[in-house]
Amino acid sequence: MLLTPGPTAVPEPVRRAMAREQPNPDVEERFRLRYEDLTEKLAEIYDADHDVVVPGGEGILGLEAAIASLVEPGDRVLCVSNGLYGDGFADFVESYGGEPVLVGVEHTEALDVDAVEAVLEKSEEMDEPFKLATMVHCETPTGTLANLDPVLDTLDDYGVLSVVDAVSSLGGTPVPTERIDVCLGGSQKCFSAPPGLTTAAISDEAWAAMGARDPPSLYTNFLPWRDVSDEFPYTHLAANVAALDAAVDLLLEEGLDAVYGRHVAAAEVCRERGADLGLELFADTARPSPTVTAFYVPGQATELQRRLADDHDVILSTGLADLADDVLRVGHMGYGADVEKVDRAMDALEAVLS
Repeated sequence: MLLTPGPTAVPEPVRRAMAREQPNPDVEERFRLRYEDLTEKLAEIYDADHDVVVPGGEGILGLEAAIASLVEPGDRVLCVSNGLYGDGFADFVESYGGEPVLVGVEHTEALDVDAVEAVLEKSEEMDEPFKLATMVHCETPTGTLANLDPVLDTLDDYGVLSVVDAVSSLGGTPVPTERIDVCLGGSQKCFSAPPGLTTAAISDEAWAAMGARDPPSLYTNFLPWRDVSDEFPYTHLAANVAALDAAVDLLLEEGLDAVYGRHVAAAEVCRERGADLGLELFADTARPSPTVTAFYVPGQATELQRRLADDHDVILSTGLADLADDVLRVGHMGYGADVEKVDRAMDALEAVLS
C-alpha cells in the first residue's frame, strides 16, 4: 500500500484510461479536443478565471518554466520561503540570470509577511522593484500548509507578480488561485495520475510579462502553450493526458467539497493516531497540511520505512536532505486520502514501534 506524498497510488480507472489505444497528438483532432476538455475541467479545480495549460513534463518543469518564462537577467525576484522547495526557487532564479532575494524562516515556522513587507518597502524607497515573488503552498518535506493570503495582499499593494507552487495541494485543498498569477500543479500528487504532466493556471498579467521578454527556450517556456488551436509546441504525452483526464473526472464526480473533506478526515486520523503513539509533528504549526503528515523521529526514519515495507507492505516516505533520517512522512493525498488506508498504515507503524 503506497501512502507517500507523491507519486501517489493510481486508481484502476486511471490506469485503464492510460492503457487504451491513444490518438496521435500531432495529427488527430480528437486529441486536441481531449486536451481542451481537460483544461476546462482543470479550470474548475483551480477555480479561477485564468488560462490553464498542461505541458508535458513532471511537476518540477512547471517551477522552472515559470521562472524561465518570466525572469530576465537582472530581474529582482522575491523568494518567500519556509521550506526546502521555497528555498529552491532561488536556484532557478539564479540559473536564468535573475537576482533572488530570499525571505526565509525556519522550516517549522509560518511565512513572515512582516519581513516581506519590509523588503518591498525598502525596494520601493531605493527604486529597485521586484518583478515577481515565489512561494510554496504545501511544503511536503515538513507537512505544512502556508497561509498565502497575507503575503498575496502585500504583493498586490506593491504590484508584484506571484508564482506559487501548489503541486502538493491542488486537488486536495482549496488554493486561492484567483489571486495568483502563475499557480502550478502536477499530475502525480492529489490527482493520483502518473508522473509526467505539469499544470499551470496563468493570469493575463503574467501572460503579458511573458510576452514582453525574449523566449528562453521551447521546453521551459509557457508562452507556446497559450494557443494550441493549430498545433502543440511538441509531441504531447497522449497516454498521460488520458490518465490525467480520467483522474480529474473522478475528482469532479465526487465533488470538490467532498474531496477536500476526505483529505481533512484522513489527515486528522493520521495525526490523532500519531499522537496516541507518542509521535510529534516535525512542524507543529497552526496550519498542518491536509495532504501530508511529517512525524519527527530523529535517527529512525530509514529503519522505520524499511520495516514497514518489509513486514507490512506499507510504503511511506522519509524526509529529504538533512532530514532524511529524522522525518517519516505519511502521504494522505489523492487516492491515499482514505481513513481506512491511513488506519492500516498507522496500525503497521504501531506494530513496528512496539
